[in-house]
Amino acid sequence: MRCAVLGDPIAHSLSPVLHRAAYAELGLDWTYDAVRVPAGGLADFLTGLDDTWRGLSLTMPLKRELMGLADEVTDRATLVGAANTLVLGGAGGTGGRLADNTDLPGAVAAVRERHAGPVTTGAVLGGGATAASTGLALCDLGAERLTLHVRSAARGAEAAEAVRRHPAAPEVVLASLDDAPVADVVVSTIPAAAQTDVLVDGCRGVPVVFEVVYDPWPTPLAASVLDDRTGAGRVLVAGLDLLVHQAALQVELFTGRLPSVAAMRAAGEAALRRATGSATGSGTGAG
Repeated sequence: MRCAVLGDPIAHSLSPVLHRAAYAELGLDWTYDAVRVPAGGLADFLTGLDDTWRGLSLTMPLKRELMGLADEVTDRATLVGAANTLVLGGAGGTGGRLADNTDLPGAVAAVRERHAGPVTTGAVLGGGATAASTGLALCDLGAERLTLHVRSAARGAEAAEAVRRHPAAPEVVLASLDDAPVADVVVSTIPAAAQTDVLVDGCRGVPVVFEVVYDPWPTPLAASVLDDRTGAGRVLVAGLDLLVHQAALQVELFTGRLPSVAAMRAAGEAALRRATGSATGSGTGAG
């Protein structure tokens, strides 16, 4: 059986490393590759697939594009308004295309792995599909108020609307990226290049930092937490935490079997050491 991660850019993706490790641990002779598919190209790619294909992981800029191309969409993907997973053959091999979102439960698991404390307020930097899924994850963890820090209100409108659909009916507000977050947890979904000194300094008062970006690693925000002088007592949830947990859920959807998270993490850490000399970063969402 064949699987792949699609996106643009995609060469940096750790998903092939994680999925291949999972399939090997499960004793499956499956393949998993990274394929560059630009925005607007997903429909044509799907048309060319044959019965040997079982599943796809989607990263930027395809998560929202996938929603209109599936035969069935799970409740959590509908809630987010974006999907990072496509099961070919449908749930249980019943036929069709099933779109799901494992970023949401993966983010919940990633935070809980590192932080057992309460989450009553949350902040997310960015307004894309990953911002929506991680914002909803913070609400699953108990956040009653969520602030989306974006460059423009228009940029964050879709993500804000997705978070407002959460069953807990959280208060959702939009703020500027230049405003200092006031929250129990701050999630950064913005590129390292956009993490200015003002932004990093503004996050220093937040006890838990969830950095979903990995290229390059550490990002300025992650480095501020890893720095012994400025990050004392703060918790860092790294992108690898998210990537491993959401990928494990994808593998279960594709194969019907839950893989070893430990084996996948070890493979990801080894790949990061080879690439960057660090083992705590990762990709964004399914990437």
